[in-house]
Amino acid sequence: MQLKEKLHLLTSQKKGLLATNFYNLETLHGILKAAAALQQPIILQLTKSSIEYMGLKTAVNLARTGLKEYDVEGWLHLDHGDSITLIQDCLEAGFDSVMIDGSELSFEENIRLTKEIVKRAIDYGAHVEAELGYVAKLGQSHTHQKFTNVEQAKIFVHETNIDALAIGIGTAHGFYREEPNLQLELLSQIHANTTATLVLHGSSGVPANQLKEAIARGICKINLATEIKNIFMKKLQVVLKETNEIDLRKVFPEAVDAVAELVKEKLRVVANEN
Repeated sequence: MQLKEKLHLLTSQKKGLLATNFYNLETLHGILKAAAALQQPIILQLTKSSIEYMGLKTAVNLARTGLKEYDVEGWLHLDHGDSITLIQDCLEAGFDSVMIDGSELSFEENIRLTKEIVKRAIDYGAHVEAELGYVAKLGQSHTHQKFTNVEQAKIFVHETNIDALAIGIGTAHGFYREEPNLQLELLSQIHANTTATLVLHGSSGVPANQLKEAIARGICKINLATEIKNIFMKKLQVVLKETNEIDLRKVFPEAVDAVAELVKEKLRVVANEN
C-alpha cells in the first residue's frame, strides 16, 4: 500500500503511524525488531546528517533490506529536507516520501519552495510533507516556536497540494524541561479545515495520553527520534562500564534490545492498543 493511502486509512480509524529515525545498523534493527514483533507498519526516517554519516546508497539499502528481512510493512522518508538538491537526490534514490522544511521562511516563500518539491515528486510517485508554523529545533529554546495558523494552513495545503503537513501545536525537538501542553483545540480546528495528513514532530517525551488525544483529533504521523538515540547510547554506556569486552557484536545487542522495547511501547500507543 502506498504511504498516502495508509495514512488516510489510519486517520479515518483514529490511529497513528510511527515514523522513527535510524542512525546506524543497530538502531535500525531495534526499530524493525519491534515492528516485526507487534506486526505493525513503520516509517523509517533519515535526516541529512544521518545520510551524510552513512552514505545515501548505504542507508537506503540498509532500510530496504531490513524491511524485507524482518517482513515489515514500511516506507522510507527524508526528514527535514533543507534543499532541493538533497530532496532530488533522495527521490532518485527511491525514497517513498520526502519532507521539505520551509518553516523558517516567509509564508509565501514556503509555499513557493513546497510547490516546487511537489512538482518534482510527482514523477517519482513520492509522498510530500511540509511544515507550517515552527517546531523548535534541538538546541533552541522551546519558547522559540510558532503555532500553526488555521487559515494559513488551509491556504497552504490548497496552494501546494501536499500530502502531509507538520504543524506547530506545542511540541519541540529534543527533550522537554517540563511536560509539554499540546494545543489540542487548535489541532482540531486545523484538522477540520485541511485535507492533508497531519504530522506531529517532537514526540519524544510527550505523555502517552496527549499523544492518543492528538491522534483522536487528527494527527496520524508521529515522529520519534531523540528518545531512540538517547536510549541506545544510555544503555550502551551502562554496558561498557560493566565489561572489558571489545567485541562490539557482544556489546551492542543490549542497546538494540533497549531500542526495540522503546519502539514497542510507542507502537502500542499510536495503535491505541493500551
